[in-house]
Amino acid sequence: MNNCKKHCFTCLLLLCTIASMATEVPQLSIEPLAGGVYLHQSYHQTQSFGLVSANGLVVVNDGQAHLIDTPWSEPDTEQLVTWIHDQGWQLAGSLPTHSHEDRAGGIGWLNKQGISTHALALTNDILQANGKPSAAKAFTGPAYSWVPGTLEVYYPGGGHTVDNVVVWLPKHRLLFGGCLIRSMAAKGLGYTGEAKIDQWADSVQRVIHRYPDVRTVIPGHGRIGDGVLLRHTHELAKKQLIEPFQ
Repeated sequence: MNNCKKHCFTCLLLLCTIASMATEVPQLSIEPLAGGVYLHQSYHQTQSFGLVSANGLVVVNDGQAHLIDTPWSEPDTEQLVTWIHDQGWQLAGSLPTHSHEDRAGGIGWLNKQGISTHALALTNDILQANGKPSAAKAFTGPAYSWVPGTLEVYYPGGGHTVDNVVVWLPKHRLLFGGCLIRSMAAKGLGYTGEAKIDQWADSVQRVIHRYPDVRTVIPGHGRIGDGVLLRHTHELAKKQLIEPFQ
């Protein structure tokens, strides 16, 4: 092989290595947020937005763990459940904040393990219509006391999807906003292919009104914040509603 061919081969190998590194999906991560509350983050390489992380929670109460949103994939869901059991806790149930894969991707695996799965009835309807595993138990809105005094699920109306819910942890004044709520770094509403743009701002306003003393807000993607995230999302939604008519 002459020097030119060697050089070309080396460059090609380097490009392939860089491409492989760029598309490598990080492993599931878990970190404590507050007493009995843990953030889990899973990752997925998307066509439209590149590598995207998704936030979810594990909430522990009297040795019983509750999963808010599964990780993106079944293998990551299994890894998270193994971690929960390794801590000596029992996984009492799970709940997705809407029907997309970054929230509900592990429901089928959980069902096979006999773990209790819950969902808004509308979320179950969408999952079933798309031929995907649905939760074993369904509830109707607008509010559902999943674990009294610990976890309240609230359906404010459509936004990111027609079925998005938020979860309130009153002891910590923590709101898990899911994909209804955008991070401060977000300059737009993200994926809106199934969004209810005309309802989004009003839905966020209902959340603001219902939880005026919120201290911590966790968006579906991106960094954790406070109540400013709610107002930020409200403004983004209003702007998106107005722009098509300008």
